[in-house]
Amino acid sequence: PTMTCWWCAHWIWRQRRLLILIVLTVAFAWQVARTPVAAHGRTKVNRVDGLTYVWIPSGTFQMGCSPGDSECFDNEKPAHTVTLTRGFWIGQTPVTQAEYLKVMGSNPSKYHGAQLPVEEVTWDNAKAYCERIKMRLPTEAEWEYAARGSAAGARYAAVKDIAWYNANAASATHVVAQKQPNAFGAYDMLGNVREWVADWYGSYDAADAIDPHGPRTGKFRVGRGGSWYDSAQIARASSRGNNGGGCGPACHGFRCAAN
Repeated sequence: PTMTCWWCAHWIWRQRRLLILIVLTVAFAWQVARTPVAAHGRTKVNRVDGLTYVWIPSGTFQMGCSPGDSECFDNEKPAHTVTLTRGFWIGQTPVTQAEYLKVMGSNPSKYHGAQLPVEEVTWDNAKAYCERIKMRLPTEAEWEYAARGSAAGARYAAVKDIAWYNANAASATHVVAQKQPNAFGAYDMLGNVREWVADWYGSYDAADAIDPHGPRTGKFRVGRGGSWYDSAQIARASSRGNNGGGCGPACHGFRCAAN
């Protein structure tokens, strides 16, 4: 009887140990799945604004209307091959109000919160901010390449999991980095605030392009990514607009880039 009880206790101890191991393994796998991984694991913090930047490797992609995407607007067509010959850094999140205030000495935002994305930003002020931290606005091609996160489709995951848009944002911006990042480790590229890029707004053509910078002149600058104000149709990697209508500056923020 004594030996039997000892064996039972040992068996129970082994089963509990196995159960704990299974639980820890599942928890670890879940955490790894949620952890953003930047390309090559490379990130850096800009010493001026304190924000984290992720490394985007050089590469070739199809810019414009994604294969099989039935929601594209005409200004996303024709899709065309773009090659970016140099890797670059880009903000892991849109610039937040805390950092904008630190660098620019003011906060133009309608929705106030230190970790909310800055909005109501003009293109000129977005450019000035990036220059003050020794960076620049990304080109439209760089922005789309980074936003895709190596995914060829319209989005890298379900829209509700990656973007704040008019169906889930409750008519306001939200704290950055609360949604699922893409494969480069970038957050909020398809929602929360539209983002200014360096290019003038213009039409696409079908020709292949290498390191494009858009038209030399224009009337409007390009905004990308959709916002709290926009529908899910705008929260797609290829969606593009300008500051000529709609929500306008009230929806616009930005993130900086550098080679």
